[in-house]
Amino acid sequence: MSTEIYMDWTVNFRWCDFGLHRLGDSGIFKSRQNTGQEMEEVRVTAAWVSSCSSHVTLDYSGIEKVAESMRESIPKVDWDFEGIHYFDNGPLTVQYLLVLDAMNFCFWPDEDLNYDDFAKGLREALQNDKSAFDADRLQKYTGLELRRMLKWTKPLPLENERVRLLHEVGLELERSFDGKASKLVESCEKSALKLVNLVTSHFPGFRDHTIYKGHQVFFYKRAQIFVADLWGAFKGQGYGEFKDIESLTMFADYIVPGVLEKLGVLKYSPSLSSSIASKQEIISGSEEEVELRACSVHAIEEIRDSIFKKSGKQVLSTELDLWLWAHGVQSPSLQHHRTLSIYY
Repeated sequence: MSTEIYMDWTVNFRWCDFGLHRLGDSGIFKSRQNTGQEMEEVRVTAAWVSSCSSHVTLDYSGIEKVAESMRESIPKVDWDFEGIHYFDNGPLTVQYLLVLDAMNFCFWPDEDLNYDDFAKGLREALQNDKSAFDADRLQKYTGLELRRMLKWTKPLPLENERVRLLHEVGLELERSFDGKASKLVESCEKSALKLVNLVTSHFPGFRDHTIYKGHQVFFYKRAQIFVADLWGAFKGQGYGEFKDIESLTMFADYIVPGVLEKLGVLKYSPSLSSSIASKQEIISGSEEEVELRACSVHAIEEIRDSIFKKSGKQVLSTELDLWLWAHGVQSPSLQHHRTLSIYY
């Protein structure tokens, strides 16, 4: 789909009844409650950002090249390809994944720390104490106790925020779901869209959106990845069965944009390339940061569309994201942007 078509589409989106409201003259949009359109908000606002982006642009020849390479064989990556997650095929796994995804953000400030450390550390804590993630205990952890749980000797990046979000998860689980993340999942009626809505409605720390040029832009990265983690862990069965898993977008983080740039799908402005190469912090909510995330979301949607046109094969954004992310975390030389954020 051409950029010009998306520009026309997003102009209509600004003003027409698309499940979004414009609030006065502020240019901020608010979603209607419980309509199941969260992922459409992510797709449409990402496309709009891409249409007027100045620091990050999509290279459609790069998109076609990646799609062509997947014409015959779409790469598949097992969800737990590194063997780092807790899994018991039951409610405790759901509790573990919600706790993990509540803190699944911003590892880069500590060069020795990564996602694997959190996944394995929380797994071992749960293996040693099955009540470690009980809702009442989640509300009481301190930063020092979290470090001990992870067997980490240094202060964690954004440690106070991680502790705050643990408390938030514990409190809301106790208040609304009898302390059990499994009851949260059961209430979504096997709908990925509904579960994203439930997570963002009940847990403010998962409400991943921002303002770009006066308009609200949505990502919901950690809410979506919780759904995808359930789907991957349970292999689409039981707590991981979702009738609309295809509705998820990619999970806009700091690894996948770097991979897309390396593959020639994204192009950066000279100033942005310089900032990334010199490891300068890119401020959360800045135009550069929003464009990096939004253009990545839109690029994955374009790759999906191109694969379907070339081969007739349906590929999930979730699958593309996992493949790209796995490629990125196994590439020590990958250059990525650095932003302090609780959202990714």
